[in-house]
Amino acid sequence: AQVLVESGGGSVQAGGSLRLSCAASGFSVSVKNIGWFRQAPGKEREGVASISPRSVSTYYADSVKGRFTISRDSAKNTVFLQMNSLKPEDTAMYFCAAHWSGAPGSSRLQGSSYKYWGQGTQVTVSS
Repeated sequence: AQVLVESGGGSVQAGGSLRLSCAASGFSVSVKNIGWFRQAPGKEREGVASISPRSVSTYYADSVKGRFTISRDSAKNTVFLQMNSLKPEDTAMYFCAAHWSGAPGSSRLQGSSYKYWGQGTQVTVSS
């Protein structure tokens, strides 16, 4: 079975940092597009960041550029999302996803193009 497990969420004050982890089993994160998404109550799911196989390319939503960094540790088969300068509007449930199957040239931040999803980890940023 291909499983993704997120961790690292929590509650922080605005301006703080968190590092989310997405541990994978059943496949290698090195050869798959991996994405991070978030969904706040009453809002649509938003693509936050994505990393291509072998970390050739990374993609970020405009709302997090310069503050969030996606990376992978192949030895640990884990993808990370380093979140700095957090804002209250970053409050959401964060999910990682794998096995992107979108058309060539299409967005890596489109959630419907991912097949496997984790259960999510909650991030709460207070002002």
